[in-house]
Amino acid sequence: MGFFGFIILGLIVGAIVKALMPGKVGGGWGTSLILGIVGALVGGLLGSLIFHASLGTFFDLRTWLLSIVGGLVVAFGYGAIKGRN
Repeated sequence: MGFFGFIILGLIVGAIVKALMPGKVGGGWGTSLILGIVGALVGGLLGSLIFHASLGTFFDLRTWLLSIVGGLVVAFGYGAIKGRN
């Protein structure tokens, strides 16, 4: 997957994760983009470690599922850290 495809994937996945997360996940487009890109990286890492699967092409269902799961993990971790004062 190319650089721009990864950015578009990150933006869409970030928006999906923000819609799926319970409660309010703050931030705008920039936060969605970063959440999606980091989530895709974490999802690819988890997929390669647990399922021996990696991120494929942009239109591969496995790529989207791993990215969304990774995004949920990152959003949950960010919320847990940010929630502590």
